[in-house]
Amino acid sequence: MIHFVGAGPGAVDLITVRGQKLLETADQIIYAGSLVNPQVLACAKKDCRILDSAGMTLEAVIAAMEEGEGQGWMTVRLHTGDPSVYGAIREQMDILSQKGLAYDVVPGVSSFCAAAASLQAEYTLPGISQSVIITRMEGRTPVPDKQKIADYAAHQATMVIFLSASLLEGLQAELLRGGYPADTPAAIVYKASWPEERTYTCTVGTLAETAQREGISKTALIVVGQVLGQAYDRSLLYHPAFTHGCRQAAPDEQQYGDHIQGETES
Repeated sequence: MIHFVGAGPGAVDLITVRGQKLLETADQIIYAGSLVNPQVLACAKKDCRILDSAGMTLEAVIAAMEEGEGQGWMTVRLHTGDPSVYGAIREQMDILSQKGLAYDVVPGVSSFCAAAASLQAEYTLPGISQSVIITRMEGRTPVPDKQKIADYAAHQATMVIFLSASLLEGLQAELLRGGYPADTPAAIVYKASWPEERTYTCTVGTLAETAQREGISKTALIVVGQVLGQAYDRSLLYHPAFTHGCRQAAPDEQQYGDHIQGETES
């Protein structure tokens, strides 16, 4: 059996319990060495075969999985974060299905969730943004038409941008071209949840400058949107004047719709 497992964003204790149990019992682990924290592998059995897929092709990965199945091994294919986000697992699963090899998928904590935790941010704020766009800047890997950065920027939703830390000048230009004002809050989160994690708050107009100043060119997420600002509307779910299936509104409370400015800079 082959298990695709999300390793989490980097911190050893942010892998799921299910994922860790599979690592502890695996006969073979094929992990994305360029991104997965190798300390996650410390729980593997002493006789477990561990392969770093960073230098392997898709064909080599599949061959190792086939060999494992032939030996009666349990294989863990370990991906960073959650394997459904830029994990390139579909092509692996399709080949395994064609070959009649059984597999399943264990979700993981994505780095975009870890980035929000690092920033102590909420991606969806009432009155500000009710959608989160997860995307990447076009580089050597093309992006489909109507899914460019500028196309998404026009929505003014929260954006979390992967795989783009080395392309920040172009990313900044596309965000501005798409309609984000230059003073829109933004953040760069380097290696979210790792011991060496760093976060830098800035604006859309200073993204490239900030990254250059701090020496950030890889392994970072870019977060953009007014959710990083101070103003938002109070949630209706917990508002005393709002009725829902679990609670009746208090009759003497004011109408809902409170606007919160949050803390302001001194």
